[in-house]
Amino acid sequence: MFRTARGSPSGCVSGADEIRRLVAAPDVVVNSVAAVTETGSLVLASGSGSQIPANAGGAGQAVWIVGAQKVVPDLSTALRRVEEYALPLEDARARAAYGMRSAVNRLLVLNAEPRPGRGTVLLLREAIGF
Repeated sequence: MFRTARGSPSGCVSGADEIRRLVAAPDVVVNSVAAVTETGSLVLASGSGSQIPANAGGAGQAVWIVGAQKVVPDLSTALRRVEEYALPLEDARARAAYGMRSAVNRLLVLNAEPRPGRGTVLLLREAIGF
């Protein structure tokens, strides 16, 4: 059961803190990426950063589902894709859904997985997401 910070004894974990910890280290994370380079680097962009810990290594297993249109030659092209293509589309989606703008406040570049078998990339032949 979650306890709130209001009225709880000093040192108790609030419900929001517990949720944050669970999101940071789930057994499995399924996510997409903003770009994947031809050499295999994955680039994730985030406004809040909430999904970064699980993708960076907090989750026991990670599955990244990537549309073919997200494959780019190199990291500089990947970063340009984030700013010039993905961000404007996500910004429009966020404004329509939440009435708030989006931003690239945090970036994660995954170049390799140090734990063999932890990560799986599903590269789809069709364009999905942005």
